[in-house]
Parts: sequence; structure tokens; C-alpha cells
Amino acid sequence: MTQNAVVADLLEEMADRLEAMDVEYKPRAYRRAAENVRGHPADVAGLAAEGEATVQDIEGVGDAIAAKLVEYVETGAIEELEELRAELPADIEALTRVEGVGPKTVGDLYRELGVETLDDLEAAAEAGEIQEVKGFGPKTEQNIREGIEFARESHGRALLGEGRPLADRVINHLEATSAVERAEPAGSLRRWKPTVGDVDVLVGSDDPESVFDAFTGWDGTDRVIEAGEAKASVRADGLQIDLRVVDPAAFGAALQYFTGSRDHNVRVRNRAIERGLTMNEYGVFDVSDVDEAEQRDGETTRSERQSREREDAGPRAGDRVAGAAERGMYAAVDLPWVPPELREDRGEVDAAAAGDLPDLVEEPDVRGDLHLHTEWSDGNGTVAEMAEAAAAFGHDYIAVTDHATGPGMVGGVGLDDEELLEQVAEVREVASDADVALFAGVEANIDAEGGLSVGDDVLDELDCVVASPHAALDGDGTDRIVTAIEHPATDIVGHPTGRQLNRRSGLDLDFETVGKAAAEAGVALEINANPRRLDLRGAAVKQAVEQGATVVVDTDAHRPESYAYIRYGVHAARRGWAEPADVLNTQPVSGVRRFLDG
Repeated sequence: MTQNAVVADLLEEMADRLEAMDVEYKPRAYRRAAENVRGHPADVAGLAAEGEATVQDIEGVGDAIAAKLVEYVETGAIEELEELRAELPADIEALTRVEGVGPKTVGDLYRELGVETLDDLEAAAEAGEIQEVKGFGPKTEQNIREGIEFARESHGRALLGEGRPLADRVINHLEATSAVERAEPAGSLRRWKPTVGDVDVLVGSDDPESVFDAFTGWDGTDRVIEAGEAKASVRADGLQIDLRVVDPAAFGAALQYFTGSRDHNVRVRNRAIERGLTMNEYGVFDVSDVDEAEQRDGETTRSERQSREREDAGPRAGDRVAGAAERGMYAAVDLPWVPPELREDRGEVDAAAAGDLPDLVEEPDVRGDLHLHTEWSDGNGTVAEMAEAAAAFGHDYIAVTDHATGPGMVGGVGLDDEELLEQVAEVREVASDADVALFAGVEANIDAEGGLSVGDDVLDELDCVVASPHAALDGDGTDRIVTAIEHPATDIVGHPTGRQLNRRSGLDLDFETVGKAAAEAGVALEINANPRRLDLRGAAVKQAVEQGATVVVDTDAHRPESYAYIRYGVHAARRGWAEPADVLNTQPVSGVRRFLDG
């Protein structure tokens, strides 16, 4: 197992604790280093074995941070971090999951009220003590109190961006085993939900014992939790991976069943019953001579089915008409194959029956990225480096949209109007010799009333204006976002709710209203592909597209490697039933230019 994710988490914790102690400049350096360590292709443990100089090859890692990384690899701890924990013994990771509670807030509440845990925070809020702290008030206290439940609910769910790469790694390992005929992710991971409880992997094999040996012996495993006859579980990178091995003749049935969702499966199973069939994880079986009430009774619970099947030494009696291939499972009930992202019981079964399933957007359809950052603000690459990386990734165009100053920007990250104009000149210069088309842009901040944080005269000089909310991210924000959409300079609304997965839920928006306003104004709504955001979510995409709105899949890249996030955004679009024509950056550069000029 690589230690990059673990080390990156520690660097981010150091940044949070330093910020909580009002240390300037250092937190930003640690966060930048953490992002680069997390995405670095080489194992930091291997680099550390070669010495601090080699660790410094990671961009953003200077000698001080390199020494800490080597220290951790060699000793399992970072002395300075331990000292910070002792000085501020607060559960900063848990506390900052509460919307509106950042590291500085944690520091203030610890110093003033001794808050160390979520329970302490809740008690202080319920007692009315938070509003008495300087800089706080009744509204802040109420927001914190309301956010605690969400923080508790989100704990224990991993980001899709953590679970999916882990699934890919274990599947690649298993596919190298000769006993494995097929291997696929399953569960919410295969449906590309933004967060997952664990990682489900399904394998088709006639030799389960060899598969389980390969799985539990994988060098990425931290520990083996369980190893049975049909299922095994291990812990890796902080997540549980559950492996099921099934007969290849039933692999398609098991894949359909274990992908879910439950409500989707119930609808499909009811179609089977209507046709004198029964459907389970072993296949579709012709039981037309079995009373319908008996069929329904026999499908009541999974545990009952398993008990019956153990007694019968096999699946339910009857001729199996499908099971080896997932497409065959749907064909058996007169349906086309339903893409996993749609299986949420939001009308997909009726649409499939009517032949009205969407022709979903795919990753190769995306031709550019219209929201990214450079070292002008808080990115880790120059304009030229981001352009070169985009060309290498296969893009035809990018928009350079560094942060402007305004609400939500701290630590000198944002550019003022004069600096934005200076950057435009650099973007134009780089564009003259780049292998991709460049649009000069900005990520302007949407204030509480819906205004933009950049002067109109500067906005007129830009090709692409992304307007995004970064502050006051609670309550109903519909009117605020609609006002920003109606600003004549706005081209794209970036991460429209401002949510951060497992950290804050973001603004409540009426997406029918927002989608209609965006369609009328010719403004695109962003699907921010960063795995920590995935904003808009799939259901919101569907509502917006139904109103005629255009969406755009952007990565919000802060370094060249982040262009790879596009996969998560595309699957979020697919969860929203989006077709290529609905997505702005599936168009060639000429089409994008017309949209931005419109």
C-alpha cells in the first residue's frame, strides 16, 4: 500500500492546526504539499528511503516538509504534529465537518470554551455559550447547532474519489490471477454515488479459494477482516473492501443484484414476476407454473432465500433463462440494459420500457475544461504548464479562471482587478504558442446578494466568467444564484451549491427555478468534478437539464494531475441523465466560443 494518502492527511491536519493557532502562510504551504503528495504517482515511502532530496522532487515539498515526511516514514509519527495536537487537543477533523466551523473557529472555541469534540460543541451550542464568544452570535450558533447532525451522519462515508481508485487497484490485482474470469466493482461505487460506505468487488470464478488467497494476500491490504467460503473482507487505505466470488454462469445476475439500488431492483423484479419469472442474484428463472403469491413470498428477504438455497444446494427451481450476462437479465424482462448510474428508481425503468433511455455522455465526449487555477492564485502550475498538461491529457481548450478577491477568499489567494488584467496579457501570450486554445477568465465570487466581486470593466475584457459562491453557504440560495445568473457577464455558475462532501451540505436551491433561469440567460451550470464537491449532484443535473439548461463538466483543477478528475464529473452528469448535447464542453472550441460570446 502507498502511504501517500495517509501522509497527505497528516499534512492537511498540520495545516488546519496551524491555522487554528493563527499561524500565517504556513497552512497554505502544507495544503499545497498535501495535494501534490496525494496525487504523486510514486510511493512517498520509496522516495523517503532515498532521502529528503528525493522527496523534494514532489512539487511544493520543500526541505522542511520533506524532513517531516521522511520522519513519518521512518518513525510512524511527526514530532511537530504531536506537539500541535498536545497544544490544541481538539478533534479538528470531526469539528470541521460541521458547516461553518473552520480551523480558526475550532481554535477560538477551544481557547474560549474548551471545545474538543462534537459532543462538546453540541453542549456549548445548546447552552447558548457560543454566541457569547467574541466574533460569534446567535445566527452562527444556530447554524453550528443545525450542522452537527449532518457532521455525524457524514462520518464513516468515504468519497467516491477515494473508493473508486482503491477498487481499480484491487481489480487490477485480481485480474492478474488466472482463476479470475471477470471482476467488477458493485454497489453504490458502480452507480458512481458521491460517497460510499465501503468498496464492493464482484468476481466470477470456478476457483474461489485461489481468488480469496490472492485477495487476502494483496500487498495493499492493511489487515484481513473476514475470509469465508463466498465472501472476504479486508481493510486498505482506511476503507473496507468486500469481495464476493460467484459462479461465472451467474456473474451477470450477481452484478445486477449487487449493483442495486434496492428500489431499482424491486421494480425490475416485479416485471419478472409479471412474466412468470423470478429474478435473484443467481439469474432469471422460468417459474410460470408457480403461484404468484408463492413467488412474492419466496422473495421477501435475502436471508430467507439464502437459507432455502443452502437447503436445496442451489438456486430456486426452474429453468434459468438468464444469468451469465447482465444485459441478458434486462432482456429477459423485455428491457434494454440500464446504465448503472441511472439505477436509482427515478423513472429509468419506465423510460427503458418505452425506449426513452438517454444516450448518456461519456468521458471521451469531453473536449476541454473551463474552470481551472494556476499559481496566479492557489494553483500549482503556471499558465503554460496547465496548457501543456491539458494538451497531453487530450483537451482541445481550457479556460484559465483564477480566483478573484471577494467573499470567502482568505490568505491573499484572490486577484484584484489590476492583477486580473495582467494575467489576461500572459494568457494571450501563452495562447499564441500553445497546443490548446486558451480562454482568459476568472472565478468571481458571488456575494450574499448575488453580485460579482469583479468590476464590470474588467469582466468585459475576459472570455470566460465563472461565478461561484464561496461564503454564506447555508439556507435558501435560489434568489442569490438566479441574480448571479442574470448578470450579463456570467458565463458559468461554478459549484452552484458550494457543497463540500462530508464537510458541508451547501445552499438549498430550487433547481427548476435555477435551471430555467440559466436556460433563459444562456448560462451553463457547472458539474464540479472535484471528488470533494461533485456539485451539481445527479438529481440536480436532471432537474436543470429538464428545464433546458446547459451544464458543463469542469475539474476546478489546481494542478495538472487534476485533469483526471473529469471522470467523476462525467459520471455525475450521467447520474443526471445528461446527453452530450446537454454538456457545453463536448462542443468544439468554435461552439464554446459562440456560447461564451452569447
